[in-house]
Amino acid sequence: MLTGELKSKIDGIWTTLWTEGSTNPLTNIEQVTYLLFMKGLDEVELSKEADAELLGLEHESIFPKDKSYLRWHVFKNLGDASDMYNIMVQEIFPFIKGLGGKEDSAFSVYMKDAIFQINKPSTLQKVVAALDGIPMENRDTKGDVYEYLLSKLATSGTNGQFRTPRHIINMMVELMKPTPEDIIIDPAMGSAGFLVSASEYLRKNHADLFLQAGLKNHYHNNMFFGNDMDSTMLRIGAMNMLLHGVDSPNILYKDSLSQDNIEKDKYTLILANPPFKGSLDYESVSNDLLAIAKTKNTELLFLILFLRILKPGGRAAVIVPDGVLFRGTKAHKTIRKEIIDNNKLEAVISMPSGVFKPYADVSTAILIFTKTSGGGTDNVWFYNMKADGYSLDDKRNKIEANDIPDLIERFNNRHNEVERERTENSFFVSLKELQNQNYDLSFNKYKQIVYEVTNYRKPIEVLQYIQELEKNIQASLKELEKNLNE
Repeated sequence: MLTGELKSKIDGIWTTLWTEGSTNPLTNIEQVTYLLFMKGLDEVELSKEADAELLGLEHESIFPKDKSYLRWHVFKNLGDASDMYNIMVQEIFPFIKGLGGKEDSAFSVYMKDAIFQINKPSTLQKVVAALDGIPMENRDTKGDVYEYLLSKLATSGTNGQFRTPRHIINMMVELMKPTPEDIIIDPAMGSAGFLVSASEYLRKNHADLFLQAGLKNHYHNNMFFGNDMDSTMLRIGAMNMLLHGVDSPNILYKDSLSQDNIEKDKYTLILANPPFKGSLDYESVSNDLLAIAKTKNTELLFLILFLRILKPGGRAAVIVPDGVLFRGTKAHKTIRKEIIDNNKLEAVISMPSGVFKPYADVSTAILIFTKTSGGGTDNVWFYNMKADGYSLDDKRNKIEANDIPDLIERFNNRHNEVERERTENSFFVSLKELQNQNYDLSFNKYKQIVYEVTNYRKPIEVLQYIQELEKNIQASLKELEKNLNE
């Protein structure tokens, strides 16, 4: 999370844009993202150049050699605001839009209609100076800055979007451990946070994949997929992926729940936090999704979709609202039964309601399951996360209490959890018990609460004690009255 100082600097950028005429929060985020992208490109390039020089290797720059002013470290120092603005509009922005290489690449497709909309040279100069004053060499800080910018969507009241906290995304990726052979999708990708985290995990834990031509090509071209219905978020997601070293992610403008989405048995890993507010018209939803459970609830429709698009043996880690775990409607029961009886439910992780504050106050859980289409659920692991390392109020300040390391450790060693008592923070529940409890997946349904025995005095003893107190009070009052009359 950001410090107060960094938040103030970003709020200052926001205020600059707002007061100088740009009042659409999504537009402002997009424009600042272009500048962050430009800054990040130069930082990555400077790092590659330093590595090449150290190793004595040739380096082919993405920037034209005769146009150093396209690079952030030169551009930011242009003293004249009009010169800076003209170079941005006439050269830098067209250069950025053409970076995708192939005309049909995700980046090129969604940048094609991008427009630079900071319209005043003085405003551009102020924003460039402010962004340059924010230290973002650390990747975590860069992510925090980006997440805080995106949070402005929710606080503005426009669009109603909110982001999945980055530490929760990283936790889910750590639980699922993507492999170099995986085909990964987020069908409601937003800014591509899950895809970026998965790509970073692979770079950190499977760096040797880049030494094998087949796996390297798979990583850049055929591993990452994402759908969204917001062109701006698709642009932001495409830039996010390119900055994190994925050359050609498969990012599409698509309503994942519609009839147009005919994908089936395609992906090996789903990481997602699909929207769970609102409902859809039956006419707009794919018929084969409604065939499993006729519902308008997006959270249930996405779960059905996940089961359809996963390959047999494919895995999913997805965030759902708490109601999915226990609500008694026919549709809720049907989808829980489908996951438990006809596939393999691995784990249910309950999260505290403050995880999405200050942008949303909703209780959520993570479902982890594998598509088998033939059952396989035996014992399901339950975990109750009480703290995620941040205060659960609107401020979300960093605190010591954090269950995430314990959660990851226990999940990866679930064989050691077999003997855990139901009084603990994690334990197994058998398939038979889940079925007997109407497929309820609430942690508290199975948690055993130990009540301490307290011995109370007999009522007559309490009454006698009160009477004795009353006698003492009366005696004291008489003594006080006597003293006052003397």
